[in-house]
Amino acid sequence: MPGIAIKPMVATEIQRQLNHELGAAQGYLAMALWCDHEHYSGFAAFFHKQVEEERAHAAKFMAHLLDRGVRPEIRVLAAPKSEYATLFDVVKQAQAMERVNTEGVNATYEAALASKDYPAQVLLQWFIQEQVEEEAWADELLDRVQSATCAGSMMDLDRHLDKILGADKK
Repeated sequence: MPGIAIKPMVATEIQRQLNHELGAAQGYLAMALWCDHEHYSGFAAFFHKQVEEERAHAAKFMAHLLDRGVRPEIRVLAAPKSEYATLFDVVKQAQAMERVNTEGVNATYEAALASKDYPAQVLLQWFIQEQVEEEAWADELLDRVQSATCAGSMMDLDRHLDKILGADKK
C-alpha cells in the first residue's frame, strides 16, 4: 500500500530531477576521466566523489517516490560533455552544471509548494541547502583555478584539492 499520495505534477518534477541528478553523475564522471587523462589526479578524485554524491541524490528522490507508491523511471541520458581544452573549462562546466541543478531543484520545490505537497517540500528543503553548498564549492574552485597562474601553483592546487574543498563540502 502506498504512503501519502503524491500529485502527478510533483511526481513528474521529482522524476525529472532524479534523472537530472543521474545526468550530473555522468557529467562528473566525464570530467573525472578527462582529469585522469590529463594527470590532474586531485581533480579527478574530487570529481569521482561528485559522481557518487549525485548518484546518492538520485537515490534520495527514488526512495521518496517509492515511499509514496510511485515507481521511479530511469530515462535515457544524453552523453555528457567530455572534451575540454583546459582544466579551467572543466571547472567552468562543473559550475554551470551546479547552477542548472539549482534551477531544477527550485522548479521541483515550486511544484511541491503549488500542490501543497508537504513531504516533498521537506525533502526538497534539504536539496535547496545542498545546492547552496554545491554552488559555493564550484565558485571557489573556479576562483582557485583562475588564481593558479603558473604550472607550479596548479600542481599545488591539484595536490591539495581534497584538503581545500573536501572538508568544506561535507
